[in-house]
Amino acid sequence: MPDKRAARDHIIKTAKDAGFDLIKFTDPYGLEPNADHFRQFIDLNRHGHMAWMKEKTDRRSDPRTLWPEVKSIILLAMNYGPDQDPLDNLKLTSTGNISVYARGKDYHDVVKKKLKQVARDIHRKFDAGVKVFVDTAPVMEKPLAQMAGLGWQGKHTNLVSRTFGSWLFLGSIFTTLELAPDPAEADHCGSCRKCLDICPTDAFPAPYQLDARRCISYLTIEYKGHIAEEFRKPMGNRIYGCDDCLAVCPWNKYARKLDEPAYLPRVELAFPELADLVELDDTSFRKVFSGSPIKRIGRDYFIRNVLIAMGNSGNINFIAKVEQKLKDPSPYIRAMAVWSLGELCDKKQWIAHKHKYYESETDTHVLQEWERSIL
Repeated sequence: MPDKRAARDHIIKTAKDAGFDLIKFTDPYGLEPNADHFRQFIDLNRHGHMAWMKEKTDRRSDPRTLWPEVKSIILLAMNYGPDQDPLDNLKLTSTGNISVYARGKDYHDVVKKKLKQVARDIHRKFDAGVKVFVDTAPVMEKPLAQMAGLGWQGKHTNLVSRTFGSWLFLGSIFTTLELAPDPAEADHCGSCRKCLDICPTDAFPAPYQLDARRCISYLTIEYKGHIAEEFRKPMGNRIYGCDDCLAVCPWNKYARKLDEPAYLPRVELAFPELADLVELDDTSFRKVFSGSPIKRIGRDYFIRNVLIAMGNSGNINFIAKVEQKLKDPSPYIRAMAVWSLGELCDKKQWIAHKHKYYESETDTHVLQEWERSIL
């Protein structure tokens, strides 16, 4: 049995050499209160269409249901702090606003590769069993991260760090190696409620509670349907995710700019022109977003989001490009093209578009948009 302190020191050095910024340790016990909170979230249907959450609810309550042999859990974090305030992008209404985490390479791929590097070393050095996880299994990573002392779950339910603010990617290594746990982190939110008050769609029913069905990140990434009208204007130019509750956190004053090259924003994703994005077909969408988490949502739902942003832009130069989407095969795209035109056109233009396209439309949702969008 290796010396626990020496083992911890070796793992920390190995992980830092691999590129992780914070490394902490905990054990697989004590998640019951968090599991109860999660079950309440599911019972209230606040998970929306994310059925995979409900299907594996019971497995989240105890890491040993994933792997009975686990003795310790290593929580590792990588900083992806932006070099400017993400809220500034909301003012550039003719460009799309993409969540900071998705502007570079897919963090799942980057973090998993580094986790495997550290895990292999642990296996070789200590002859210990290891398993790695990064958003790929029913692991309650944020509660585990708080138990390990990486940070705490703020009132917006995301992890907050005293040294990196809001901007951390998390991964975990489960191991059969027995390691001394770190003390848990206390909650340092105090009376602050900036993250709750800034939410454009009122997605927080109360502090430490999230209704994903109202969250712009959920709506633009996870939701596979027609976005309800009440959320469209609040979305602004957010076409993939939303950083508002993260960006406004006062603890970001301690955040540091990222130094992992893989997370540096691609030029075309930092300030992407809506007029260019709306023209992407399936092939060009896959090419542009190769290696990006954006690719996972598919072209149709992405263009749906882009059209909402165009409708919110007030830019009448978009009208011709939006009209072209009224002929798109996807009803999700046609429906939002109708709504967008209703926001951008004057009455005469609107009537002309409706006369041209309404009679040939067959989809119920698109027809409802034509009928609802009357000037």
